[in-house]
Formats: sequence, structure tokens, C-alpha cells
Amino acid sequence: MLLQNKQIAIVGGGPGGLTLARLLQQSGATVKVYERDLNRHVRVQGATLDLHDESGLAALRAAGLLEEFKAHYRPGADKLRLTDKHATIVLDQHAEAQADTFGDASFRPEIDRGPLRNILLDSLHPNTVAWNSQLASMQPAGAGWQLTFQSGAMAKADIVIGADGANSKIRPLLTPIRPFYSGVTVVEGSLYDSAQNAPRIHELMQGGKIFAMDDSKTLVVSAKGDGSLAFYTGCKTAETWARDSGINFSEVAQVLAWFRQEFAGWDDIWQELFAAETTHCVPRPQYCMPLDQTWLAQPNLTLLGDAAHLMPPYAGEGVNMAMLDALELSNCLASDQFSNMQAAIAHYEAQMRQRASAVAGETLAQTEALHSPHALAHLVDLFAGNETAR
Repeated sequence: MLLQNKQIAIVGGGPGGLTLARLLQQSGATVKVYERDLNRHVRVQGATLDLHDESGLAALRAAGLLEEFKAHYRPGADKLRLTDKHATIVLDQHAEAQADTFGDASFRPEIDRGPLRNILLDSLHPNTVAWNSQLASMQPAGAGWQLTFQSGAMAKADIVIGADGANSKIRPLLTPIRPFYSGVTVVEGSLYDSAQNAPRIHELMQGGKIFAMDDSKTLVVSAKGDGSLAFYTGCKTAETWARDSGINFSEVAQVLAWFRQEFAGWDDIWQELFAAETTHCVPRPQYCMPLDQTWLAQPNLTLLGDAAHLMPPYAGEGVNMAMLDALELSNCLASDQFSNMQAAIAHYEAQMRQRASAVAGETLAQTEALHSPHALAHLVDLFAGNETAR
């Protein structure tokens, strides 16, 4: 096996990096994951994740973790209510009978990020993850790499896999290609105890999701298992809007004032998201890697997830792409069909880029459609299975 006597470093302990670690350990590889979070108990931010049968769930099946997933996913959390800006429901999946189940291509069960991370962490060998390890720099060291972390700690590895997300420190060592701005900026927010702090929205969610579309803007709200919620506004803006706006996004009152102005004419129910002092908001301009990106494969370095193929979130493919990357990369690295590590990595990267390019094209089209005057009609057609809407 190509991985025999090799020390593998995975930089980034998100779902993609942890899934890869699990799959490689199943093949007998020696793996260390370097994660910048202080420890495993740090609260995981972000909305719930819907895993797809052909990607995220396929990776969990290969990792022997599907039963653990079934014990921790949230039935009903995938149910959606689609509304206009007045909170008028135009599509309600809560009123539909649940026909799909595990094994069905269209079944996309939801799980909170924290429980998914715990499932993956608990599957790894003890001390696989080095916490509080934010990469500062990386230099060649013989046939491998020397990693230096902000804490001053250092480590060596024969192979490094960058699973370190949109602002990857690993990616520039492979390619100078940078992402381009999609035209949309998201304001991401989280709110504790939605039943008390946003009671009307909490009732409207029914433990699932709300997609509100109108005026070429989007508002997505997701319930979480701990009683909190996550939300995302989406607006077409200049690339530097967040910086140039003068808004202090840590001040909820300033964000609420912006929302009232930007979303003028929207029902005041949505202002509940910004009314609680505990609401936390972060602006996130949405970027996408060029669809024709390519680079020369290296014998000791590669990427997965957002580090490899960053794209906007509007097709719901991010975590699924990362976990499928992990599955395909682990298969290549553990295979006997390649003469050397560079050939195995080249095969993985070629199929990964081709797959990501197709998904990114669909995602960009979806991003444009959801921020158009016809977004509601587009989504109604999409959920009705009208192929012309795709």
C-alpha cells in the first residue's frame, strides 16, 4: 500500500477532514488531524446539514458510521416552508407525508454540525486530533513537509491534505488560482433559545427550515436541536460592501437598522432575528472557484472541500462535496492500482475538479435564480419536480 510507513497530516477538522481521517485509519494509515478549535467542546456554528445519499451518506456508509448517524439525525428537520416577504406560506412540506427514507436518492436527512462532528471524532483512534493547532506556515522538509502552528508547535508529515476551508493556508502551495466574487453577500446569524427570543419565527419553522424569497433577496432560517436557530440573509452587493458599509456587525442594533432599510416592506416578524442581544452576525461575501481551474498534481500534497472548490451555499452541496472528496481520496490513496503517490493524487484531483466544476456551475445558476424577481416561482417549480426550473 502506498500509505505504508507514511505520516499523513490533515489540516482542518471539519466533516471532510474527519471523514478522511476515519476512512484512512480503516485502511491502516497513520493520520494526525490538526484543528484550530481549542477543543472538541467548542460550540459548532452554522445551520444544520442535509446529507445526500450519493455523497455524504455514501461516505458514512463506507466509514461504518451510518447507524450512528441514524441515531443522531433529526427527523423532520429537512421539512421546509417557503414564504414571501410577508411570511405568507406558498409551499409547506410539513403538510406532505414523508415517503422517502434511507437508501432513497431523494432522501436528505438533517443533522446538526455538532453531533456529526462528535460521531466522526468518536470513531477515530485516541489522540488523532491535535486541538488548538492553527497552521501558521508550511515548508518542504525532505520528501515531506514541516508544519508550524501559531502556538509555536511544529510537526512533520510525509503527506499533507488541506481540509482547511475557504481561507486555506495549504491551497497557495498548490496553485495561485483564486476564487471570484459571486455577486451575493450573506449575513450569517445565530440566535439562542428561539422559542423565547423569536417566538413567531420559532412557530413558523416548526422545527424545520424557512426559505423566504422576495425583492431579489433571500432569508433562510434553520432550527437546531439545541433550541437555537441559524439564519442567512442574501443580497446582491458590491464585493466590498461589508467593509464599506460602516456597519459594526457585532452590534445587533446596527445590523437591525441595516435590515430594516435593506428589507423594507418585509413583515416585521423577520426583525425578531435581530431583536435579541445574544444574536451574533457575521458578513460573508460569497465566492466561487473558477470552473476551469486546474493544477499539477504533487506527490505529497492535495486538497478537499472548500479549500479545493469553494462555491456559494445555495445548492446545499458543500458538506456533501467535502465528504465525497474524502471518500474518493481515501480510495485512491489506499488503492493498489497506482504506481506511486503522485499518480493516485492526480487521479483523485482530476475527478474531483470535474465533479466540482459541474456542481459549481449549477450552484452559480441557482444563486442567480434565488436572487432574482422570480425566485419564489423558481423554487415552487423546483420542489414540484419541474425540470425546466433546474
